[in-house]
Amino acid sequence: MLTLVLGGARSGKTAVAEALAEAAAGARVYLATGQALDAEMAARIARHRATRGDGWRTVEEPLDVARALGRSRPGEAVLLDCLTLWLSNLMHHDRDIAAETAALLDAARACPAPVVMVSNEVGMGLVPETPLGRAFRDAQGRLNQQVAAQADRVAFVAAGLPLWLKG
Repeated sequence: MLTLVLGGARSGKTAVAEALAEAAAGARVYLATGQALDAEMAARIARHRATRGDGWRTVEEPLDVARALGRSRPGEAVLLDCLTLWLSNLMHHDRDIAAETAALLDAARACPAPVVMVSNEVGMGLVPETPLGRAFRDAQGRLNQQVAAQADRVAFVAAGLPLWLKG
């Protein structure tokens, strides 16, 4: 079972995704793609960990999320937070986005555990000013569409409220 939770920044998508994962299984894995590259991000990560509590096993994997999903076991639920930071990491490391996306989708399909993925909906704002910003927005839109096509359920979150688009 694959669930995609989309929303804007600070929309409440992670809280919705956490609740879905908690309802799916007793053992929970938080597959984190964010990296503490500065003090603000380190504080943000610490707040996320404190909010989740002790019932989660955290796996930090900024790039190879397909391999991390491949280590999942039956009886646990996996929350991948988030595809947006993962894509940014891939672009920063000049990785093949299409190949990485295909590997992610294959791993999600083969995963013995329910998977909840979080991603930002970036196509509802202004057109980015820079070529890199436009390339990122376009790649994020394609990634979200591909994951949504494979997902069993898709929710769009605004103001902390999920609107179910699929499933």
